[in-house]
Amino acid sequence: MLLPKLVTTLRDYDRAQFAKDVAAGVIVGIVALPLAIAFAIASGVGPQAGLYTAIIAGFLISALGGSRVQIGGPTGAFIVIVYGIVQQHGTGGLTVATMMAGVILIALGLAKMGGVIKYIPHPVTVGFTSGIAVVIASGQLRDFFGLALEKVPAEFVLKIEALAGAAATADWVALLLAVVTVVIVQSAHRLTTKVPSPFIALVVTTAAAQLIPLDVATIGSRFGTIDASFPVPHLPSVTLHTLTQLVGAAFAIAALGGIESLLSAVVADGMIGSRHRSNMELIGQGVANVVTPLFGGIPATGAIARTATNIRAGGRTPVAGIVHALTLLVITLFAGRWASLIPMPTLAGILMVVSYNMSEWRTFRGLLSAPRGDVAVLLTTFFLTVLVDLTVALGVGMVLASFLFIRQMGEATTVRSVTDDDADRALRAFELPAGVLVYEIDGPFFFGAAEKFRDTMAEIERSPKVLVLHVARVNVLDATGLGVIRDLLVKGRRDNSALILSGVHSQPMLALGKSDLLDDIGEDNLVPTLEAAVARAKELIALRNTGSHRAPTT
Repeated sequence: MLLPKLVTTLRDYDRAQFAKDVAAGVIVGIVALPLAIAFAIASGVGPQAGLYTAIIAGFLISALGGSRVQIGGPTGAFIVIVYGIVQQHGTGGLTVATMMAGVILIALGLAKMGGVIKYIPHPVTVGFTSGIAVVIASGQLRDFFGLALEKVPAEFVLKIEALAGAAATADWVALLLAVVTVVIVQSAHRLTTKVPSPFIALVVTTAAAQLIPLDVATIGSRFGTIDASFPVPHLPSVTLHTLTQLVGAAFAIAALGGIESLLSAVVADGMIGSRHRSNMELIGQGVANVVTPLFGGIPATGAIARTATNIRAGGRTPVAGIVHALTLLVITLFAGRWASLIPMPTLAGILMVVSYNMSEWRTFRGLLSAPRGDVAVLLTTFFLTVLVDLTVALGVGMVLASFLFIRQMGEATTVRSVTDDDADRALRAFELPAGVLVYEIDGPFFFGAAEKFRDTMAEIERSPKVLVLHVARVNVLDATGLGVIRDLLVKGRRDNSALILSGVHSQPMLALGKSDLLDDIGEDNLVPTLEAAVARAKELIALRNTGSHRAPTT
């Protein structure tokens, strides 16, 4: 159903739920404030971009999405992609790529592809998520330790080399402030759950830096005062060359945004006992990513941590997400200039905690004991994310996982000679005549299993008078499987051998019907059971012995 959840939930809305949604929205808005600023700065853009994204995208995702409680905005997962695009194509290129990604997400939602994205293999998602966490953490080391480094290279290896070279310039005041931030974020919830711990860390460390005072870099010293006004929509100039260069980045943003938003929605469903509309969620995410860049924003998606905070605070409808966006708007307009005082080590400390939570290191460690193919997919995706690029990592990870799946499915399909199976009492009871061979295919008969079938057929020393293929356990027949059957028919005509198929299911029968093989096989040679196949084989043997070339009807 392509209907926003907001419309559905407002049908039986009451004041009590409105009060809970408002309270939850305010709390989530406060949580989102430091994260939006931190994600934007880590992505290589100004702090305002994160606030604009949280406001505009947060509003649109809640108003148009398919989840009751999804909170949208900038997330840590996009840092790697956004930083790379900004370095190569500037903020104008980022705007174009994000809008293209939004169009892709809308198209996926309209095509009802929301369910397909859920089939991304687990080793791929864990691999790139853990890789993103490592990249985020490495990008915060300069501010965490207060290193005197003018510019940090984008490439991971060069970045580590530069950071190591500047290790002697570490500022212990900045390090102390960052460590205090981490401690507060990790432990403040033990004292109170009413005020989000990142916000507590932000207020405490900023106040300390101003009152003591501490000589550390701040948002204002690096980026200037945050503009408290709201931006005017602006569309950068676009050329065909720019579009072609950004296609890969746009698909990466769309894939990552779709995956993260739907994963967040699934987690939220489990927490509140609801069901989201995946296709509508993609459309809502797409609209948000088309509109937000016009106001200087960056890519947005569903944020799992903020969505969980919304649920715990009592939010149960998209109204909470809308209030969260309005709360950020009020803070930006009336208190934005105070954000310039936030120390950079504070944001680095907050992002260190975010990257640690993103890393899923326990899950990563557990997957290392999985089958070797899954481990290869996991490690390949992880190292490509860290060392090369997230776009490449997603593509290669999916291809490797697909090949692994094909191999596993091919191995799951078995081809055996029923004729040579002495334990098959049923076949002996049918009194199989000489010159008849019976083979059974168990599993999908597709390109991954075709070679195994050909190898088995090659072991037949002399062409049989009748070859029976029992396919009662074949639920999938693809074009390669049809080609194998066609080859059997061609060889049978050459060797004067007949082919019988028994137990054909609906999908293989439909595939045969769409090809020209049904006429070649003959209606009489398509039988429902193995017993009927043996009877038909006896009939063909009798016709062959009498010299008749006409196949009787049954």
